[in-house]
Amino acid sequence: MTNYKRNSPDYSSYAMQYAQSRPGYPEKLFVYLASLVEQHELAWDCATGNGQAALSLTKFFKKIIATDISSDQINHAIKHQQIEYKVCSAEQSGLDNNSIDLVTIASAIHWFNLDRYYNEVQRIIKSGGILAAWTYHVGYVEPPFDKLFLHFYTDILSPYFGARAKLVDEKYSKINLPGKHIDVTDFYVSANWKLFNMLNFINSWSGTQQYIKENETNPVDLISKELKQIWGDPEKIHTIRWRLFIKISRL
Repeated sequence: MTNYKRNSPDYSSYAMQYAQSRPGYPEKLFVYLASLVEQHELAWDCATGNGQAALSLTKFFKKIIATDISSDQINHAIKHQQIEYKVCSAEQSGLDNNSIDLVTIASAIHWFNLDRYYNEVQRIIKSGGILAAWTYHVGYVEPPFDKLFLHFYTDILSPYFGARAKLVDEKYSKINLPGKHIDVTDFYVSANWKLFNMLNFINSWSGTQQYIKENETNPVDLISKELKQIWGDPEKIHTIRWRLFIKISRL
C-alpha cells in the first residue's frame, strides 16, 4: 500500500538532471489545446520546469509566460524568443487580469494549493479561456517494463514521494478544475531511449532523490540487474510509453 509522508518536492538540487532526462509531450496535445481557443496571443505555462510544454506552445501562441517557483529550474529551461520565464509561485503569478488565452500545467498541479491557484487562474484568464492540466504516472508504463516500474514505485519508493502524489496515483480523478469540463481523448507521452537514458529518468524522480537523501544509497541499484536483463544490449533503443491523465475546462 502506498504510504505518503511528505509535502511538495524541491527539484532545485537536481534541476539539470531533470531537464536532461524527462520525456517531451506529444505535439498532437498542443494542436488540440490551441484548437479550443479563439485567440492565440498569450499562454501561461505554470510550473514550467525545464520549459518542455512552453516550447511546444510557441508554435501556436505569439507569446508564452513560463513560470516556476524554482530559479534553478528556470536557469536550466529551454530558451526561446517567444518565451518569457519568471520565478514565482503558481498561486501568485503577477500576471495581468483577463490577459491569458490558455493556461497549461504539465505534471505539477497536484503540488499546488488548489483553492488559491484556481482563484489566480480565474483572475488572469480571459472569458472563454482554457485551463488544461495533465500528468503521467512514472510507475504506469507499457510492457515490457510495466511490472518492474510499478514494483519499484509502489513497493520501494512510494513513502519517499510527496503526499500529494496521491492525486497522480488516482490519475487526477479527484482534481476538479473550475469552469465547464471538456471531455478529452487519450494522449500518450513516449520516449525512444537507450538504457542510460532510462536510468537517468528513474534517477530524476523526486522519490528516488529523497530515498538517496535519507538512506545514502541509490534505490535504482535494487532493480538495475532486472532492468538490464529486460533491456538487453544497453545501446538498444526501446520506445517507452505512458498514458497522460488530462483535465481540461473552459472558464
